[in-house]
Amino acid sequence: MTGMRHWIVLIALSTLSACSTTQVRVNPATALEPQLSVERFLQAANARDLDAMGRLFGTADGPMGDTGSTLGCAFKKIGSWFGGESCRTRQEIELRMDAIASILRHQDYTVTQQQMVAGRVHPTSRVLVDLVMDGQRVVRGVPFVVVHGSGGRWLVQEIDLQRVMSGR
Repeated sequence: MTGMRHWIVLIALSTLSACSTTQVRVNPATALEPQLSVERFLQAANARDLDAMGRLFGTADGPMGDTGSTLGCAFKKIGSWFGGESCRTRQEIELRMDAIASILRHQDYTVTQQQMVAGRVHPTSRVLVDLVMDGQRVVRGVPFVVVHGSGGRWLVQEIDLQRVMSGR
């Protein structure tokens, strides 16, 4: 009978351990980084600091403004023949950032919400921002998708510019 009790106790303990919950703690300083990247991007847009915008905009692979070395671009160009992306020139990046800056020109902003985006390979957050445009017009809930890029930095990956232009 002692052997039977031993097995019952083991089964009960294994069942209890299977039901335990692991709590993931988020460092408060790290949780603010996506929001800070959006704020820096908005400040750079208002200042028309196209270089800073290029360093804050990108993908998990890195900032758009990081055009890479000549050799690295050569490999990217070869990769683009097979469906990859080629390197962007400094002029292309400046033109894109200038267009974004002209659309995002604002008098004030308020970050209203930040939430993690599910189903992404790299940690990604959606930061919602209310923008005060043209002195009085407020565009509410403009989503900025921010991804944790290489080098540990958070980069603005997507902005709903259509929402800003339509004013809704």
